[in-house]
Amino acid sequence: MSHDGWPPHFGARVLVLGGIRSGKSEYAESLLSGARSVRYLATALADGGDPAFADRVAAHRERRPQSWITVETYGEPEDLVTALGQAAADDMLIVDDLGGWVVNLLDREDANVHVTRLAAAVAGCVARVVLVSPEVGLSVVPPSELGVRFADLMGLTNQAVAAACDSVALVVAGQPLWLRGADAADGADATGLATTAVTAAPVSPAAGAPAAGATAAGAAVAAGPTAAAGSPVTVPLPATPAIPSPEVLTPAAAAPKLSTALTESTQALPIVATGLVIGPNMDLPIPDSDARDAARDHLHLLDIPGSGLGRLAEIVLFAAGAQGRAVPLPWQQPRMLLLHGDHEGDLAAGQTTHGAALIAAQARRGEGPIGLLAAENGVSLQIVDTAAAEAVEHTQATDPNTVEGLLRYGWQLADEAVDSGVDLLLLGSCGAGAEAAAAAVVSAVTGAEVPGLLSRIVSADGTVDDAAWMRRCAAVRDALHRVRGRVLPAKELLTELGGPDLAVAAGVILGATARRTPVLLDGPVGVAAGLVARDLGSQSRLWCALADNGRHPTTVLAADVLGLTALTDLNTGLGEGAGALLALPLLRSALTLASSLPALPPLLDEPPAHLQEPEDEPDDATDPAVSRADDTSVVE
Repeated sequence: MSHDGWPPHFGARVLVLGGIRSGKSEYAESLLSGARSVRYLATALADGGDPAFADRVAAHRERRPQSWITVETYGEPEDLVTALGQAAADDMLIVDDLGGWVVNLLDREDANVHVTRLAAAVAGCVARVVLVSPEVGLSVVPPSELGVRFADLMGLTNQAVAAACDSVALVVAGQPLWLRGADAADGADATGLATTAVTAAPVSPAAGAPAAGATAAGAAVAAGPTAAAGSPVTVPLPATPAIPSPEVLTPAAAAPKLSTALTESTQALPIVATGLVIGPNMDLPIPDSDARDAARDHLHLLDIPGSGLGRLAEIVLFAAGAQGRAVPLPWQQPRMLLLHGDHEGDLAAGQTTHGAALIAAQARRGEGPIGLLAAENGVSLQIVDTAAAEAVEHTQATDPNTVEGLLRYGWQLADEAVDSGVDLLLLGSCGAGAEAAAAAVVSAVTGAEVPGLLSRIVSADGTVDDAAWMRRCAAVRDALHRVRGRVLPAKELLTELGGPDLAVAAGVILGATARRTPVLLDGPVGVAAGLVARDLGSQSRLWCALADNGRHPTTVLAADVLGLTALTDLNTGLGEGAGALLALPLLRSALTLASSLPALPPLLDEPPAHLQEPEDEPDDATDPAVSRADDTSVVE
């Protein structure tokens, strides 16, 4: 048994089945008896009008240690899914029980969809979790239509969750029988714990176990090393031609978990597993508009004097739609992808590839504006090195045969980040000439004049380099002249003008959209990639937020076309990505306030129906119509 009481041979996810009064809950709780703290995810309403059931709930609470934290997930099926998805790698959870969760699905036509999402959440949970569920054949189920539906749905849920778990136990008369994992392959002692090692992959205290059906590429990631806080970690990725594997600086080391591809909907599958071709009119998910509307109503009820959260209310609405929650939670595991791809020719006038490489090297060491801010804010930092783009004033930025692979690579980066528990992606850029390449893309899309898109170039000594600025303008002008008269679809736009780094950035945005993960932008490369991603999947722009525009003309124009409003106005010049890192604590604070401040009861325009006075029948003596009729008859 590990130092925190968790038997390491169980794997990360354990399902405990049993009939009524079988002792399944007690046994499940005993598996966590050595833990210092446990979050108890309760799925049933404690005060449901049944005194006997309320007594059972009270008995459950009394036998649990006081250090355990109870989280109510009754009512909305997505609450349990969200709780599993937001758990940290060092958390310990117990779900008791899935029968109460299934009850909430009985009158829903999309019940099977919710079961699939739950199984995916279990398979993807980075925490260690024990789930308790009734084995329907050993429980009391009334022989009614509703009872039959419960039995069918309960059986489906148990099968789906069992497939997502590392170990499954059946408890009969308080005695566990391991169906998979633990001691299923070997003998067990009297406690039901395996006495020998098993074939299931063990889980370290800081990482989740591999999910069933994982790919070989994913296994390589899961087996990768972890490091102490703040030290660089190399994350191996499936081979991609001409693109080296990135490095990650992790403030809190945690090995990535494997993809939950087998239980996600089609567009959310990792692109490396589906072979999906990225093209126009992709069918991607959109944020939850109902949750966004509910979040707006909730903000209006917060007990805040004055103007409330002001402009920061927009980030609350954005997070609500992304999380599908009326009261969104602050992001727990953000990651910045810092793109390092240089551009040849005069797009990089006034910059050097050595300077861009120095910025990337500083970030790797946790130094420089981006490295320091990432460490300060607990943001994992992944450096993404791409091949250099050609001089666009003379030729294509990149080979057209590589663009599809570059988009797929970016999608894969987003998918692997989400699989490792990341709930917010930030895009940064440090490549020489990347800013001018972004301006070329934005000019081609919007028709804007190039000189109005390129900001002035200030040298390290503070002098303004107008000559370098003019060379950049000329290079972009010549590139646009080279493709004049042509309507450039997204992939051709990347081939002719954008280059590898913008292609990877667009792929990241598309992949994050497919996995319902928000992306925070703050510079020209990010918004230019957003325009490209929009032309491939229009829904992608709804998952992007603009932390700050730095008053850069390219960023301002492209963000306006995308419908993005800057959440802050910092006007810093620390490099693309630094603005988002600076704004992140403020945005998190807004989410903390929105989720923690008390809410006032809603004001009613009129009393509820049951409190309204019934309308009296009209009285002939006082009714004006009757009186006028009587007066008329008298005159006549």
